[in-house]
Amino acid sequence: MNVQTKPSLGAAQRRLPFERVALVLQGGGALGAYQAGVYEALAESRIEPNWIAGISIGGINAAIIAGNPPNMRVDRLREFWTQVTSDAPRHWFGWAAAKGDGARNLLNQLSANLALMQGANGFFTARPLSPWLQPSGTLEATSFYDTRELKRTLERLVDFDRLNAGLLRFSVGAVNVRTGNFVYFDTTTHTIQPEHVMASGALPPGFPAIEIEGEHYWDGGLVSNTPLQWVVESEPRRDTLAFQVDLWSAGGDFPRACSRLSRGRRRSVIPAARGPAPISSSTSRSYGARQPTSWSSCPSN
Repeated sequence: MNVQTKPSLGAAQRRLPFERVALVLQGGGALGAYQAGVYEALAESRIEPNWIAGISIGGINAAIIAGNPPNMRVDRLREFWTQVTSDAPRHWFGWAAAKGDGARNLLNQLSANLALMQGANGFFTARPLSPWLQPSGTLEATSFYDTRELKRTLERLVDFDRLNAGLLRFSVGAVNVRTGNFVYFDTTTHTIQPEHVMASGALPPGFPAIEIEGEHYWDGGLVSNTPLQWVVESEPRRDTLAFQVDLWSAGGDFPRACSRLSRGRRRSVIPAARGPAPISSSTSRSYGARQPTSWSSCPSN
């Protein structure tokens, strides 16, 4: 893995001419590694958001950012992504040096299939028995993977006392399984615990629903993959600079084969869903952040 040591990112915060600076992190699996690189670029430019909203993998990144002091956030993000990709085939037999589209595509497929079979370190593990063989009515009967490792990882990497202290606003979106309603767990209305973050990323049938106060919740991306609308429509309205991280374009060619459905257009459309729709007009401004790149520890599968 290509990990570079960087100087401390704890310099004085850069003041911007906005009442609110929001970082909007959507779902999309490997997009999460790119989001970590985006936050690193913002931190290097001394731009610190005062509201972080996320869904699914974006909610996990958001919790790690909000639950740590500014000078530790990038290190904690890197620790998480190093851990969950530590079993990737790119670390085997010098594969990390492989170059070219063919080698990269092979690595992507190997990584995806390995995670499918055994899970991701510190995130989720494959259940020993298929859900079809589990007793009806149990969580094991409704999911292929166990996410208890993610709870332990969040408890280790996130200071939830700090996250709930009101130093910045934090929001994650999830879907109530019983009602089908989309809800946000927000530090202005909730005391956030690991379960709220896990609920935002509980994508069925891979991951089990998460129980919170007698209700069960699934991944917020089932209804809306980005929390931009939650930020834009919040009251009271404030002059807001929002950073939304988009890695895949919503536009693209009509797929010509089944493989392009799952690995191409479908995967591009879902993370891009409901992105710019809430905004009727916008003004682009540059604040000198470097072009972000995803950390090399995560396969772009």
